[in-house]
Amino acid sequence: MTLTAQNYSNHAHADPIDRVQLTYEDRFLRRKVLVMASGAQVLVDLPQTTSLDHGGVLITTSGREIAIQASPEPLLAVTGDNLTRLAWHIGNRHTPCQIEDGRLLIQRDHVLADMLTKLGATLAEVTEPFTPEGGAYGHGRTHGHSH
Repeated sequence: MTLTAQNYSNHAHADPIDRVQLTYEDRFLRRKVLVMASGAQVLVDLPQTTSLDHGGVLITTSGREIAIQASPEPLLAVTGDNLTRLAWHIGNRHTPCQIEDGRLLIQRDHVLADMLTKLGATLAEVTEPFTPEGGAYGHGRTHGHSH
């Protein structure tokens, strides 16, 4: 059975009927068939390309909700004496970054890893769910400087 989801909310309103686990890149979509935890499929057909948040829900044509979960993916954990400075350099390159107490998480990138190491960062390869900060206005993804 394939369900069709035509709407999205960044938070749940009801008990979800199923869940779908997606990487950061896979959570940016408009139209795609996804396989849910149960093995059932859902056709996502949103009016525009949307960045789905961990904890959000797809809403089916019948009004039922499917939970969105961030899937573990390969990341770099960044630590160091001056996380503020390191975060500035990451942000200056428009790189998605998850900010936590005591560390930053970014997608693995050898060029950024080299730069951060030269700036005094300590890097560790980890595999975890990735839920980076939203755009400058607290939501979505930033692309370019058109804002």
